[in-house]
Amino acid sequence: MSGILYFVPTPVGNLQDMTFRAVNVLKEVDYILCEDTRTSGILLKHYEISKPLKSYHLHNEHQTTEKVITDLKSGQNVAIITDAGTPGISDPGYLLSKAGSDNDIEMICLPGATAFVPALVVSGLPNNEFLFAGFLPQKKGRQTKLKQLAEEKKTIVLYESPHKINTTLEQIKEFFGEHTKASLSREISKKFEETKRGTINELIEFSKSKTLKGEIVLIVNNSI
Repeated sequence: MSGILYFVPTPVGNLQDMTFRAVNVLKEVDYILCEDTRTSGILLKHYEISKPLKSYHLHNEHQTTEKVITDLKSGQNVAIITDAGTPGISDPGYLLSKAGSDNDIEMICLPGATAFVPALVVSGLPNNEFLFAGFLPQKKGRQTKLKQLAEEKKTIVLYESPHKINTTLEQIKEFFGEHTKASLSREISKKFEETKRGTINELIEFSKSKTLKGEIVLIVNNSI
């Protein structure tokens, strides 16, 4: 009988956001796939989890996936975690999910932490329908993607890094228009968690007035 592949969310900030079930699953599997063994090692040490860690990230997931599927077919239970949040959401995990589906492997994704949900809830923007767009393309296709998103009537969820946020906000103003409403959340679930809401011009002013740190979730809507 094949083993089970678990997708286990890990805290995006506060270590207390780890669920009891997530801890138990990580203690019971045969080994754990992770992006960075050093980062995940801190989490496992905190919860006294002693299981082998194997590297699984964007640069080796193609080569590693086949071996993981073989292990699962042999009856081993495997968990995949990322540095923060839910595997597969703008993080490694999709290829493994697809391979698991193609090979009829039982897969279970635990509910838990992901950065965009709290950011969306506190944005004050419509959240009955939304489009999760993740990270924008770095260069090629970026303007095409922005033009496409600008036509969207739903609230849009984006991820962005601190050193690119000013450029992204300016581009949103250019493609979406000055009337666009937005919310910027950073350091979610950490000590210096912060959310700024307002027009795109107000967020540009806010972003340029200070040096933002931590991963950023940007929520935008140009239809209200």
